Amino acid sequence: MVYSTSNPEDISGMIQRQPVAVETIEVETQERVTVEGLAALLVTLSSALTHLYIQSHLIHLNVEGPLFLPVHEFLKEQYEAHISQFDKTSELVRTLDVFMPMCEKGLLGACKPFKHVKSYECRDMLMTYLKNLEDTGMQAKDVGEYAKELKAPDVENYMAELVGEMFKAAWFIKSTLRG
Repeated sequence: MVYSTSNPEDISGMIQRQPVAVETIEVETQERVTVEGLAALLVTLSSALTHLYIQSHLIHLNVEGPLFLPVHEFLKEQYEAHISQFDKTSELVRTLDVFMPMCEKGLLGACKPFKHVKSYECRDMLMTYLKNLEDTGMQAKDVGEYAKELKAPDVENYMAELVGEMFKAAWFIKSTLRG
């Protein structure tokens, strides 16, 4: 199965689902909140976390300048955290009896627009990574709200934790770049 969409709404039809009974909840806007919809949002978020892992690891390797040591160490902690975040998010997909994409192409293709580093200047790399952290934090917030509507407290609670992690890392970068 090919996973090549960048639209998270389209991915729900592309993920493989094991046969189970699915409850849906009607929300006031008459949009259906479904397990499949939540799984699709989680797959998209997993893709963003994979991108963050790759980006933070590459910046970690390429950073130079007077901030090398603290930025290098911070980014090592970040890319290790992103792998753990990816794993936890993907496990939530599996708890919904939905398969994750089978390959890197399918996973990376599921991501919403992601900013790519275009310069080896430390500030430019960190500003791009900062923007992606904030975008992923907002994405996790949206997934948490969807999970709340579906009455999926495990997903909702982990998304709140993930939002906090994304914005704490963004704060660290902002504080490093100021002054």
